[in-house]
Amino acid sequence: MKTRFIFCLILSVFLSTHSFAQQKRTKIGVAGLTHGHVGWILNAKDRTDLEIVGIAEPNRALAKRLTEQHGISMDLVFDTMEEMLEKTKPEAVTAFGNIYDHLAVVEACAPRGIHVMVEKPLAVSLEHAKKMKALAEKHNIQLITNYETTWYPSTFKAYEVLQSGEVGDLRKIVVRDGHKGPKKIGVSEEFLEWLTDPKLNGGGAIIDFGCYGANLVTWLENGKRPKSVTAVTQQLQPENNPKVDDEATIILNYEDSQATIQASWNWPIGRKDMEIYGLTGAIYADNPTDLRVLNAEGYSGFEETEYKLEYQNTPFEDPFTLFLAVINGELTLDEYALPSLENNMIVVEILSTAVESAKTGKTVYLK
Repeated sequence: MKTRFIFCLILSVFLSTHSFAQQKRTKIGVAGLTHGHVGWILNAKDRTDLEIVGIAEPNRALAKRLTEQHGISMDLVFDTMEEMLEKTKPEAVTAFGNIYDHLAVVEACAPRGIHVMVEKPLAVSLEHAKKMKALAEKHNIQLITNYETTWYPSTFKAYEVLQSGEVGDLRKIVVRDGHKGPKKIGVSEEFLEWLTDPKLNGGGAIIDFGCYGANLVTWLENGKRPKSVTAVTQQLQPENNPKVDDEATIILNYEDSQATIQASWNWPIGRKDMEIYGLTGAIYADNPTDLRVLNAEGYSGFEETEYKLEYQNTPFEDPFTLFLAVINGELTLDEYALPSLENNMIVVEILSTAVESAKTGKTVYLK
């Protein structure tokens, strides 16, 4: 059985040939500062394995606020991507702007041989994604996508249990992601502006949180594409999200299983959890570190095993450790691994099809 992305295997290979202390400082450029997750890279400025050499952000007030907050010199900030790339010569770029601009980032970086990591999802449309994939392959660069759930120990333990056969053959996956809504949780004005724009984000909750489920399901289904996609969206907060949906349910139909993705800006609590059902048991990934496995006993009984997990010191502990391992040739991602281009091309196809289904009110069958 081919396994993908399992901690113990890749960790042993990684640690047998490399030392974290011996890694060089890779030159990193930052494309945009409007994404609410940008603190992830700005907080990494003092790491010994990377160096932020340039930031492309035309909003000077935003740049000044964030650089002061994180103790970074404004001398590193450039108004355009082109100027930043030409003057600082980064080896890799992390994209923290709107999703529509991901294509422009790859268009600027790929011909220069600069690797790219974008925040989820890969692209706003399948058209954009195909162009990005073609550029990455033509210029031989790494193009990966970052999801918070990629770094959850419970994500990998769930995969390990499923692959072991402990709960039987896969039959159903339910993934729930979201929060109260971007405005209600107080995201920055710059983030809110594009997050609720149907062009710049590609949609509302169906894109922002639907991508997590599409990513995880594609991985758990070993890279299969669904036979059909059915989606229903609603706008329950028109006062806060006037241009986009804020409630979405996506049903993916496979040959011998089904997945339901519940993406919402209306949850009373923030959540990223997953349920996996096999023929003889179930796996509940309740949060990043808590996982339960239920094995069926009799007609309605079950035996439950709880796991309290910890973050591991591996290339999968955070996006930048992984990104550096990949671009420095220390790690080759398995096909359909969570950050991989192959997986995320299917994610964008699923999301684009879900948007079409929601608009037409019909199930869409994939060719």
